[in-house]
Amino acid sequence: MTDYQVCTVCVMDNTNTHIIFDQSGQCNCCKDAFARRAHEWWPNTDGRKQLDTMMEQLREQGKGKAYDAMIGLSGGVDSAYLAHFIRREYGLRLLAVHVDGGWNTEAAVRNIEVLVRSLDLDLHTYVVEWEEMRDLQLAFLRASVLNQDIPQDHAFFSTLYRTASKFGLRHFLSGVNYASESVIPPNWGYPSIDGRHVVGVHARFGEKPLHSFPVLGLFEYLWMTRVRRQLTVYKPLDYLPYDKEQAKVTLAKYYAWKDYGGKHHESRFTRFYQEVYLPRKFAFDKRRLHLSSLIVSGQLTRESALHELAKPIANVVQAMRDTRFVAKKLGIEPSALEALLTAPPIPHESYPNRKVIHQRMSAVRGMVRKMLGAA
Repeated sequence: MTDYQVCTVCVMDNTNTHIIFDQSGQCNCCKDAFARRAHEWWPNTDGRKQLDTMMEQLREQGKGKAYDAMIGLSGGVDSAYLAHFIRREYGLRLLAVHVDGGWNTEAAVRNIEVLVRSLDLDLHTYVVEWEEMRDLQLAFLRASVLNQDIPQDHAFFSTLYRTASKFGLRHFLSGVNYASESVIPPNWGYPSIDGRHVVGVHARFGEKPLHSFPVLGLFEYLWMTRVRRQLTVYKPLDYLPYDKEQAKVTLAKYYAWKDYGGKHHESRFTRFYQEVYLPRKFAFDKRRLHLSSLIVSGQLTRESALHELAKPIANVVQAMRDTRFVAKKLGIEPSALEALLTAPPIPHESYPNRKVIHQRMSAVRGMVRKMLGAA
């Protein structure tokens, strides 16, 4: 059995079998992130100049239209700060898009309401039909796979592209950022955009037909993104010295922002997934990804990250409450959810999928970004 090992630079460990270490003890995850940094993050005056040019181009292309760009609002910090910054600094006319999958916390709903009202944003909300969302999430739990956020994330991505088509929008501002999300284990996770996988898992374990759930198939995805070039995704935070903790302070100052205590915890299900499902079923602490990313971006020391990891992933009482809440909302007994948590993990690839195609497209996009960044 391989001895337990933690990276000497970040805090990724070998609980993931795809993580390997060099002779100095540095892992392949942060080594890759450091190599990408010059091509993906520009937290300096040059970055701000590039961002100024980008925003001016969007403003010019938006003349005569109702909106300059579209932005997603989950209720999370990154997208909220992005909306605040772009609206106040550049005055762009933004259409905010929110997908309600039935798991929003009260704080998330309030945060979104205050933000759009204060910034005078139009908000387009798509509410996923709950019984279909419930059935699909139960199907993924029964499938015993790693990425349990696929139903929520797929609904967001498909709604995003279809909303762009509906309103004739070609530009989307994403809160995804290098500063807090650069460390990604190789061959870990699963692409949420894979519609065939969504349909395949549901066909195997679902009980009700998906009449209205917004499944985005590969050919529709390729048509929108490659043929029609319906939507170009921009990541403005990568052109700023973005600091999530400072962003929280700013949001609290202007909007009395309520913090959720963890990354993506604006969703009750995602909190359960990260604090209960992943640690118990896959022995993985997702905090390592975020903390390691902050180490790479120079916003956190390794010592501070290790100190944070020494704390429990979740409060035991809160974890029990979240588990009971998820079981009740999904309409199953707590014992049934417990059985799903203890069932053996099964690879996503055991079910119908188009993972290879999506990975190749993602690799091509990465190479293009790298070449453009080096130009």
